[in-house]
Amino acid sequence: MSATSYVPSPAQRAREEYRRRQTVLSVLIAAASTAAVGTLLAFAVTGAPGWDRVRASFFDPQIARDALPAVLTGLWLNLRLLVCCAIGALLLGLVIAVLRTLRGPVFFPIRALATSYTYAFRGLPLIIVLYLLTLGVPGLRLQAMPPVLVLGGLALVLTYSGYLAEVFRAGIESVHPSQLAAARSLGLTYRQTMRHVVLPQAVRRVAPPLLNDVVALQKDVGLVSLAGPIDAVRAAQIATAQSFNYTPYIVAGVLFVLLAIPLIAVTDRVTLRAARRQSGG
Repeated sequence: MSATSYVPSPAQRAREEYRRRQTVLSVLIAAASTAAVGTLLAFAVTGAPGWDRVRASFFDPQIARDALPAVLTGLWLNLRLLVCCAIGALLLGLVIAVLRTLRGPVFFPIRALATSYTYAFRGLPLIIVLYLLTLGVPGLRLQAMPPVLVLGGLALVLTYSGYLAEVFRAGIESVHPSQLAAARSLGLTYRQTMRHVVLPQAVRRVAPPLLNDVVALQKDVGLVSLAGPIDAVRAAQIATAQSFNYTPYIVAGVLFVLLAIPLIAVTDRVTLRAARRQSGG
């Protein structure tokens, strides 16, 4: 019997029909329970004694429309800063991770410096690094001083590269030593082994946590407003000072969430694929 002439048995058709009914029933139950919980939360919030005051202070539609253009302009700055800082942090983190995995006593000073780097920038709060670079470094009055925005981006790169370096190092050390020995026995140099054998596997294995750190970076780029650049957060702060209303902050928060949704979706998909690959599915 050919594959095109295959006809499912009555028992199989009954099972498929049962699965379809169960799927539809599950969707209906999930929708009903979500609607019930959402209705209860809405009543709980809107029924609070101070809801009218909170709504006027944080959810004013007219102020939101007025502040939206300036906040969107500032968000474009955040987006450009995110792309540059993410690329810089990934590259610097990869270099630090490779330096930490160098073998041999001659490389001990390099390993010590790389380890000290990761310990320092993983321990320092990001806001302190921002203040040091955006307020302290300009005070040195050096020639060719970069703009404050560049210094703020450098603070983000230095801080997040410390976290990403540890993620890369975990991926590198997860590759079995026998693969390194096999590559070296085939005549590959250490650099060729890292480039063609170790790093491709390491990056693929740690892709989900790397993307999670990029999502976290997407939120922290808003802290650069502390140094003065008019990004989405600073634009919302200016609009709030003009209107004496906190609605512009809500507008900025919603835009940041919308910006993060594609990154989160990609992260979830990569995580799911990695889990299926690991389980052999």
